[in-house]
Amino acid sequence: MLNISDLLEQIKQTPYREIVVSTPHTGVVNFASIKSGDAVHGPEGQWKERPGSRLATLTRERNPKPIYAPEKGVIDTVHMEYENTFVECGCPLVTIKHRLTREEVESIILKQALYLFRAPERAKYYFTPEIAAKLRASDPGSVVIQDGQELFIMSRMKRELPLYYSGPEGVIYATYFKTNENVDTDAPLIGVCPQEELPNIKEVIMRVQTEWQENA
Repeated sequence: MLNISDLLEQIKQTPYREIVVSTPHTGVVNFASIKSGDAVHGPEGQWKERPGSRLATLTRERNPKPIYAPEKGVIDTVHMEYENTFVECGCPLVTIKHRLTREEVESIILKQALYLFRAPERAKYYFTPEIAAKLRASDPGSVVIQDGQELFIMSRMKRELPLYYSGPEGVIYATYFKTNENVDTDAPLIGVCPQEELPNIKEVIMRVQTEWQENA
C-alpha cells in the first residue's frame, strides 16, 4: 500500500519541476536579456491575458514571434549557443526550475494514491445525468460508485455510447476532464478513493495546505 506521508516527504526533498521551453517552429533565435538565476513569471491576470516574462524572439520570414515563460520559476539554463542562429522546431532554448505549488503537490499525491479510471479512447466525456445530479447535490468526496456502474456518456464522431466504471468501489474524489473538451486515450477521467482510505487522504491534503511554503 502506498505510504502517502512518505511520498509527501519525498516531494519536499525535491520540490521542483523542470520546464523546458522549446521553439514552436523554425526560425532565427534572439534571446532576451536573461541569464541563469533570473526569476521569471508566467501568464498573469484573471484570464491569463498578460504574457509571462519574455525569454526570446523567434523570427521566420521577417515575422518575429516572442517566446514567453509558461510558468513562474528561476532560469536554470539558457542555450546561448543558438543566439542569432536558425533552429528547427522543438529546439530547447531555456530550462526553468519551477517550484511546485500546493495544488500541484496535491495533484501528484492524489494521482498516485487514488484509483484512476482512464479514457478508453479519445472522445468527449460526460457524467450520466444521475451521477451529475448527485455530484451537484453532494459534498465533495461523498458520491459512491461501484464496479460495473454506468458512469459516463462517451461522445465521439456524433455517436454517444455508455461507459461503465471498472474498478474498486469508492467515492469520486477527483475529476480530471472538462465538459465539451476532448480527452486523450488513457488520460485519467476520475480518481476514486475507497471509503476507508478517505481519512488518510484528507489528513495528508490538509498537511500540504498548512505546511507547503509556496515561495520557500
